[in-house]
Amino acid sequence: MDRTDKKLLEQLQLNSQISNQELADLVALSPSPCLRRVKLLEDNGYIKKQVALLDPEKIGLKLTVIVLVGLNSHQPAVMSEFEERVRFLPEVVQCYLITGQSADYLLKIIVPDLNAYQAFLLGKLTCINGVDTVHSSFILRTICETTALPLSHLD
Repeated sequence: MDRTDKKLLEQLQLNSQISNQELADLVALSPSPCLRRVKLLEDNGYIKKQVALLDPEKIGLKLTVIVLVGLNSHQPAVMSEFEERVRFLPEVVQCYLITGQSADYLLKIIVPDLNAYQAFLLGKLTCINGVDTVHSSFILRTICETTALPLSHLD
């Protein structure tokens, strides 16, 4: 990983649909070496995938909820079942096993409204075996949000 690779990653995090010619110009490469480097970054797993980031509000998803979930057991089977079940709930856009809280998992849920969250909570989340406690915090306003990872440590 050299400075040019870092510049490529920075630019691709801003716009993964940039043309190879534009990208090459921004990082001071000719198009062929630029394309080779990007392909190598993909092949080596630095670039996991390229996706379209949708505007949740434009598609009717107006409520974001941060949920802390506590399980009634820390047995591997209980934790695995919880993780497997939430992995397939479309409302769950992020799930983390955490420490330092009175919870075991932190979930980010995105739904259309409070009624949809209630249906999710009562009809899906609390029905998972082992769920003991659920604490919900509703996002009032997003101050900052990015998918770009910091790369300054690569210098």
